[in-house]
Amino acid sequence: MLEGLRRVFTAPTFATFTALMTGLLGATGSRTVTGMWSATGLAGRSHHARAHRFFSHARWDLDSLGLLVARLVVARFVPAGTALRVVVDDTLFHRYGTATHAVFWQHDGSATGRDGIGRGNCFVVLGLVVTVPFLARVVCLPVLFRLHIPRSGVSKPEAARVLVGLLTRAFPERRVHVIADAAYRGPAWRTLPGTTTFTARLAANAVLHALPPGPTGKRGHPAWKGPRLGTCTDLAATAAWREVSVTRYGKTGTVHIATITCLWWGSLHRTPVTVVLVKEIDSTRPYDIALVSTDTDASAETLVSRYADRWSVEQSIKDSKILIGAGDAANRLPLAVERGVPFAMLGLTILVLWYAEQATADTDLAAARARAPWNRKKTHVSIDDMLIAFRRARITAIAAGQDTLDQYPAGPVTSSSAAA
Repeated sequence: MLEGLRRVFTAPTFATFTALMTGLLGATGSRTVTGMWSATGLAGRSHHARAHRFFSHARWDLDSLGLLVARLVVARFVPAGTALRVVVDDTLFHRYGTATHAVFWQHDGSATGRDGIGRGNCFVVLGLVVTVPFLARVVCLPVLFRLHIPRSGVSKPEAARVLVGLLTRAFPERRVHVIADAAYRGPAWRTLPGTTTFTARLAANAVLHALPPGPTGKRGHPAWKGPRLGTCTDLAATAAWREVSVTRYGKTGTVHIATITCLWWGSLHRTPVTVVLVKEIDSTRPYDIALVSTDTDASAETLVSRYADRWSVEQSIKDSKILIGAGDAANRLPLAVERGVPFAMLGLTILVLWYAEQATADTDLAAARARAPWNRKKTHVSIDDMLIAFRRARITAIAAGQDTLDQYPAGPVTSSSAAA
C-alpha cells in the first residue's frame, strides 16, 4: 500500500520510510526513533543513525507526503462528487530541554491546572473526516500539519488556512467544508475560494450586523454593513425558534433551532454568514451553542451535524498519542521536530487505510467477542483492534502462524516402532 507514496522519496529513503512506518505500527513499546527501528528487526543489522537521519536530514517534503496520503483516503472512503469534510485543530506535545527546537510554554487543551498551559511543541493538524464501514463513528484521518511557533508572526488560524489552501488546490474538483472550533475564527478565512466553506463555533461576544442595504441612489459608496443586530444573546431573545431533528455524535435527537443570515464584521468582514442558534429541549438558557458558517446554502440541520463531526479530530489526536505513540520520538533538531509528530499521526491514517484494504473486520470482531463474551456492546472494531491485526499479519508474514506438515518428516508411528 505504501508503494503509492514512493514518489516523495529517493529509493534509499523510501526503504527507510517503509521500515520505520512498519516499526511504528508494529512496536509494542515506546515509539522513539530507536524503538521503531528495533521493532522493524533492523537493530544490529543496520545502524540506527539511518533512522535518525530520515527525520533530521533526508530530502523529502512533508506536505507532498500528506497530500498523497490524502489522495489515498479520498479514493478509498469518499465517493466521487462528494464534498470533503475537513477539520482543523491543534494539540500540544510535551517536551522539555533547551536543546529541543520550538519548545515554548503555550496553551494546552489537556492541562489540568488553573492556567491551562504546558511546555512543548504545538502542531496545527488538518484531517479528513470520513465514514468507514468497520467503525461505529466517523473518523478524522490526519494528513497535513504545521509546527506552531508562538510570536513567529503566523497564528494558528493562518497556519490552518495555508493547509486548507494546499488541500483545495490538490482537489480542485471537490467542494471542501472546513470545520473548526471558536479559537480558529479570524480574518484568515475572509478570502476562501468559492468551493470552500468555513463552519465554526461563534464567540459569545461576537457582534453581528444585518446584510448591507442595496443602492440608495445617493452619492457615495453604499454602506458596507447593515444595522447592528447585537450578540447571540440579543438575537436569541427575538429569534423565531423551531423544533427540528438533528443527528449529532451518532445519535438523533430533537432540539430548538433559530437561523439568521447576517455579517460577522469583526472576523469575516463582508462575507455573508449563516448563524445557527441551538437550544436543547429542556434548556433554560437563551441558547446553548451558536454556530457560524459561510455555507449560506446549507440547512441549519446540516450545519449542526457538520459541526458535530469536529469532535472526531479530538479522538484522533487521543488515539495518535496513546495508541500510535505520537510524541514519543525525542527529536531535537528543527527538521526532525517538524517531521516526527506528523509522521506518527500519518501512521494512524495509514493504519486505517491498510485495515480497509487487507483486513476482515467481521473476523476480528468475532475473535474479540469470543475472547470477551461478556462485552455484548462491542459491535465494531477499534483502533486497538486494527493495531493487533497489523501486528498479527506482520508476524505471520515473517513466520508461519502454525506448524506446517513439512516441518515434521514422515516416520513410523509410535506403536510400530522398535521401542514399542
